[in-house]
Amino acid sequence: MAKPFASTADTAEKVETLEVLADGVYALTAEGDPNVGAIEGEDFLVCFEARATPVAARDWLVKLRQHTDKPIKYLVLTHYHAVRVLGASAFEAESIITSGTTRKLIEERGLQDWDSEFGRMPRLFKEPESIPGLTWPNLTFDDHMAIELGGDRGRIDLHFCGRGHTAGDIIAWHDKSKTLFAGDLVEAQAALYTGDAFHMDWAKDTLDKVKSFRAEYLIGGRGAVAVGTEACDAAIEQTREFLNGMIEHVGAAHRSGGTLKDAFEATHAALGPKFGHWPIFEHCLPFNVQRLWDEFDGIDWPRIWTMERDREVWAQLQG
Repeated sequence: MAKPFASTADTAEKVETLEVLADGVYALTAEGDPNVGAIEGEDFLVCFEARATPVAARDWLVKLRQHTDKPIKYLVLTHYHAVRVLGASAFEAESIITSGTTRKLIEERGLQDWDSEFGRMPRLFKEPESIPGLTWPNLTFDDHMAIELGGDRGRIDLHFCGRGHTAGDIIAWHDKSKTLFAGDLVEAQAALYTGDAFHMDWAKDTLDKVKSFRAEYLIGGRGAVAVGTEACDAAIEQTREFLNGMIEHVGAAHRSGGTLKDAFEATHAALGPKFGHWPIFEHCLPFNVQRLWDEFDGIDWPRIWTMERDREVWAQLQG
């Protein structure tokens, strides 16, 4: 029997948990739904990620406003995927920050990604008619940008650590509290989405750089907050293990002259026992395997996902 497409059968609302990790450092997790967060400056806020719609974003802001009424000066978006960016208008931020590469990706494929992600994960798009259009950053950088928080609150350092989940992912580091917002470069007990990824770069140098911060709090793209250096390292290494498992089994099928379906089945069998019960594993794996297969075919720049291509790959691998 064919499995329901992507996350269309995932209709249950998730329990949201707002954690105050340190003075003025907030993270909201939701049982495997996309994470968001914020850090207070002396007289302003920096928010991280925007959710899929303005209405969904306002639900998060209502919770945040129970702790602080400071205006939002910066909204940092770690990458371009629709469920992370299309709620940005709710924040009324002075500046929206991404990497320069993320801005280029929005130009190249933002509309197709919007359609694709709405089709894959409709529950996350609460009142989709509230989305005013694509989200455009007005501040971008290549490698590093610092946000001075004022007073004794330290600063936030934004870094491009290398190609990974997408070509343009960034992380946010708050040294004063040893907090790292890693976006989808790291997941904590949640499956990876790698349909637009650079698997080999991500599994090696990019994760090595993320790990080098020696975070004591790590907020990944999905899953619980990792607390303590040991737990942060474990989340990073879990991410690396998932990637290396995919590389091993898709690569073996590719080298032996197998088919894409062979690669999918071998990877599913290998990763399923450990990762299969985690959020979005079944949803993501067909798209992940197709992208990695493309890399083994020599396709460096990810092909654009459309609603039609999504359905074709799903029918071929999960049908």
